[in-house]
Amino acid sequence: MAKRFIDLSVPMDPASQEPSPPQIAYLNHEQSVERAASLFGLRPEEWPEGKAWATETVTLTTHTGTHVDAPWHYWFQTGDQPAKTIDQLPLDWFYGNGVLLDFTWKQPAEEISKSDVEQALAKIGHQLSPGEIVLIRTGCDKKLYTPGYADIHPGMSAEATVYLIERGIKVMGTNGYGWDVPFWAQAEKYRQTGNPDVIWAAHYVGKKLEYCQIEKLANLDQIPAPTGFTVVAFPVKIAGASAGWVRAVAIVED
Repeated sequence: MAKRFIDLSVPMDPASQEPSPPQIAYLNHEQSVERAASLFGLRPEEWPEGKAWATETVTLTTHTGTHVDAPWHYWFQTGDQPAKTIDQLPLDWFYGNGVLLDFTWKQPAEEISKSDVEQALAKIGHQLSPGEIVLIRTGCDKKLYTPGYADIHPGMSAEATVYLIERGIKVMGTNGYGWDVPFWAQAEKYRQTGNPDVIWAAHYVGKKLEYCQIEKLANLDQIPAPTGFTVVAFPVKIAGASAGWVRAVAIVED
């Protein structure tokens, strides 16, 4: 059987409508010749053909684009232990059998409950196993270039997040902008209830239970079946960081 690789990452693109898009300064072969020549102790006119290499300078946050959130992002401790930064996480967490749950029927900013997750698993006839990587499909990656992109995704509830962790799921991901519902929806719920526990509730599960989430995935609609595929999502090793960018991939056998 032939392996097929499905790209699950959004591009790092200044035109994207996420709140903190990357800034990219491009230098083409002609523009870089002065810098290149200086590194060799030469004058630009001495460089062969007057052209050097293309290069880019990128300014972005560790939470720009498709990325893995480390436990350190949620809180400084996990339980009574220091929270792990992205460079401290076991690599084997990020390679495993995938489980795709379809929540494209959810409304913008609607919460995905524990019951929703249970029903989605029952629908595909799957029982979770430790080490699997659960992917939440919302369809919101298709809105990456649409104004308001960060305000429209359904988000996971704290109870649904705990449900996954308690079944041995260390890594879970969404193709929405964030894991919780959008910021405005959290703020509105707080104003209605006066309960501060509704703020960042799913993320804050990480105060007590260790897990990672992948945000801003893409192309989950191209995965042909809810199970039977492999997810590879190794985060970039950034010393002491709360997150790391990832080129996530689903591998299927046709």
